[in-house]
Amino acid sequence: MKPNEHIARFGTVDGELQIGGLPLSRVAARVGSTPFFAYDRGLLDERVNLLRSALPERVELSFAMKANPMPAIVQHLAGRLDRIDVASGLEMQTALDTTIRVDRVSFAGPGKTPAEIRQAVAAGILIEVESGTEFRRVLAAGDQLGLTPNVAVRVNPDFAVKGSGMRMGGGPQQFGIDAEQVPAVLREYGTAGANVLGFHVFAGSQNLNAAIIAEAQRRTVDLVSSLAEHLADPLRYLNLGGGFGIPYVDKDRPLDLDVVAANLHELVDGPIAERMPQASPVIELGRYLVGECGVYVTRVLDRKVSRGKTFLVVDGGMHHQLAASGNFGQAIRRNYPVAVGTRAERASAEAVTVVGCLCTPLDLLADDVDLPTSDIDDLIVIFQAGAYGLTASPTAFLGHPAPAEVLI
Repeated sequence: MKPNEHIARFGTVDGELQIGGLPLSRVAARVGSTPFFAYDRGLLDERVNLLRSALPERVELSFAMKANPMPAIVQHLAGRLDRIDVASGLEMQTALDTTIRVDRVSFAGPGKTPAEIRQAVAAGILIEVESGTEFRRVLAAGDQLGLTPNVAVRVNPDFAVKGSGMRMGGGPQQFGIDAEQVPAVLREYGTAGANVLGFHVFAGSQNLNAAIIAEAQRRTVDLVSSLAEHLADPLRYLNLGGGFGIPYVDKDRPLDLDVVAANLHELVDGPIAERMPQASPVIELGRYLVGECGVYVTRVLDRKVSRGKTFLVVDGGMHHQLAASGNFGQAIRRNYPVAVGTRAERASAEAVTVVGCLCTPLDLLADDVDLPTSDIDDLIVIFQAGAYGLTASPTAFLGHPAPAEVLI
């Protein structure tokens, strides 16, 4: 998608990009300093409404908090979605501080500490066990607390999802219990004092290919259907994962949600209803829910020309928005959509490179991009910044202040 398409999605006011209906300069004045992350509440609601209208009514929507654990966003989504998934003790506490019911919170991820497990058991949270060791720790916590833990088994499937930005299933994985080992694990622990509700299969993330996502969902339903035969009680929790991607660079094309939705309707009305009638199908999304509602805003501190190349030096950088910089040079770097927020309606007039304030050439936010002519104090906007931005970046690197976050 082109930057102009992102500008159109947010809209403009008085020639500036708008966030939540306010001109960007007013948002910056309210925040009081740059850089900052701003999230548009209206766009967030639009995405939730889009999913609700497209997906089967029976499908429950879960927010993977790891994508953006800002408390205001979590609070906002808690009143609009069916579930929240957490991956740490701090995220668990953030979820418990919302109005969502505790039995609608799930806790996934390898390496849960015994203290976190006890906290989850005490709260009544659904724990998605990733190993036999975790299962034993959950049972021990239940014994110590005099409670029956709620458990789902996270399964490492025997298939991989092609086209995912990050593969999280198939082959050897730190995530989940290998599918072929699940029956033995259930025989050993499944009736030992836990309420085993079902399974979670998450095969990959950031996928823009609807056909591949649909195939993964079909294979997941077949796999879980066979594993459900080893449960002591009927399967009630069927987490199909998510993996819905968003476009980050020019060549990316948005996910065709209609194709994914049509496949889910067939699965819900067909094999799920026939083989697992008591199951609640869950789609767990993070990036797809919040990624496109957010921008990273940083101010031009200096404009300089070095041997014919124009640089805009800004007060932000990779310590806040690591992914846009190329993840410390570990990936092939491509420009995220970028705009001059204070000149959003002006035509591009020059090629510039936007760099941050850190002492490394890796601190690169946009390389050789066409933008309107910009100067000191203009606000540069990086789009697609609502997911895996601030909390997925090395904020302590070089000791610069943390940016603000606002939901408007």
